[in-house]
Amino acid sequence: MTFWTYMLHCADRSFYVGHTDNLEVRIGQHEVGQIPGYTQTRSPLKLVWSQAFSSRIEALEAERQIKGWSRAKKLALIRDDWTLISSLARSKTEK
Repeated sequence: MTFWTYMLHCADRSFYVGHTDNLEVRIGQHEVGQIPGYTQTRSPLKLVWSQAFSSRIEALEAERQIKGWSRAKKLALIRDDWTLISSLARSKTEK
């Protein structure tokens, strides 16, 4: 079974990060407001990034890690700019 970590761009310009075992269904649920909580009042939503994992724990760990990232680092992930992600990680640890 495949598990997904995903990031949505919300109408208020914020990002939502979650994980699921059925990406297509989950995005549909978010779009119609079926998932209570953060995204329910922030539509329209756009899927801007996702990655597949082989276990739920890996997807959950990725979700938790990304949720802790700055906006700049999330934008770099969306652009697949690993050089910038690495640079942003180093600058944070150097402080």
